[in-house]
Amino acid sequence: MILLTIAFYGFSFASAQVVAVNFTSSDKDLERAFNWAKETALNYRGADTDPAGPWYEAALPSRYAFCMRDASHQCIGAEILGMGRENLNMFTLFAQNISAAKNWCSYWEINKHGRPAPEDYRNDKEFWYNLPANFDVLFATWRLYKWTGNKYYLNHPSFVLFQKKTVKEYIDTWVLSADSLLTRPAHLHTPIPYNENDYFHSCRGLPSYSEGIPNMKTGIDLIAAIYRGLQTYSDILSYKGQHKEAKLYAMKADHYRERLEADWWNKNQGHYYLYYSSEGKFVKDGPVPYLLWFDALKDTSRIKRHMKQIASAVSNVETTSYFPYLFYKNGEWDQARRYLLYLSDPTTPRREYPEVSFGVIDGIVQGLMGISPDAQTNTISTLFRSNSKGSASLNSLPVLQTIIKVTHNNERQTIICNSGKKSIKWKALFMGNYPHAIINGIAQASKKETNAQGKVMSWVLAEVKPGKQITVNVKP
Repeated sequence: MILLTIAFYGFSFASAQVVAVNFTSSDKDLERAFNWAKETALNYRGADTDPAGPWYEAALPSRYAFCMRDASHQCIGAEILGMGRENLNMFTLFAQNISAAKNWCSYWEINKHGRPAPEDYRNDKEFWYNLPANFDVLFATWRLYKWTGNKYYLNHPSFVLFQKKTVKEYIDTWVLSADSLLTRPAHLHTPIPYNENDYFHSCRGLPSYSEGIPNMKTGIDLIAAIYRGLQTYSDILSYKGQHKEAKLYAMKADHYRERLEADWWNKNQGHYYLYYSSEGKFVKDGPVPYLLWFDALKDTSRIKRHMKQIASAVSNVETTSYFPYLFYKNGEWDQARRYLLYLSDPTTPRREYPEVSFGVIDGIVQGLMGISPDAQTNTISTLFRSNSKGSASLNSLPVLQTIIKVTHNNERQTIICNSGKKSIKWKALFMGNYPHAIINGIAQASKKETNAQGKVMSWVLAEVKPGKQITVNVKP
């Protein structure tokens, strides 16, 4: 067992001690949702003095622990709230604890004592593990790099090893090649003697995040996760200048997505299957958010149908906590807002689950406010996703090693202020076809692009130096 805490390698965490991020809006219901989520999420922050090192809860609250799926979902919300050190420590622990003895799994859940949580782990042969987790963590570290600019997530030996083992040995060991997904055994690497009633045996390598389904060969979310994991690795290789190998992994990723669309879509009934059983049958069951989370769908008509099915289904709060950001991202802004209000409603069952408050933060910042950083280009994009004709402002947001304030006065005017010490580029996006944008009073021709829903957006690029404020507005 090699659980360790880490040093922080000199990276600057601008808001690690005092979290000042705040949100105001003409939509007071959303403002109340943010305030509740901020207070709640910060209460899940662990103590730096705990044996695990800096951490926050990303599991059932009673466990004082963080699991791979929850942390991968909560991590950007945590960055928004100033928990950068916590993310760096937690994801390093996940990466460090991958091992051949566990068939290239890590620890699914680690508690504040710096140990694999006993609720999910007995020994290296008997433990609970959901196979999408490695790919989800790989995707999360890429998003953390893009949000923070911290190259540690890409270059530290622990992460490099995790990347390489996940895209090769892990896939081979668990028989997860694109052409074996329907023929692989339902259970692999099980303890001997095997006890079906011991979930440390039967759940050692669940091929899905959907739990409690016996004899599942493959879940559709696992295919989406592998696709995103391989595409993420391709992105990392491109970042490192290894373009030939990056192209190879992008092609491998596309092969999984092609199989997903060809094999898993029920054309007659217009839905994706949830899993493939040991009996050789595709099974529908309820829709899950992971096809959208891993951005595995490209057919806009299927995306719309899938989202409609999600909206009409009843999901638990863990699953629902993904919805605000995903529905904003995919053009269903009003439905996204309804999910934000549902998750923050005091009458919502189990809203105290940590993932809920972090999901609300993420839904407002990345979703409603449309804040999307990219460390590769040192660019922060903004887009106000609101149909209310109102306003919203986010202040003291830590991103790309600086602190910014973003104010959408309406759908045609946005102001950004850089109060940190590092210059950034700002891509100010607006829905619609606007020939010109006015940057601090000076007109400039705007550029155009089409979003995933086929709608035209106009944008301009501006440099925002430390201590400077820029206003951009567009006119019909």
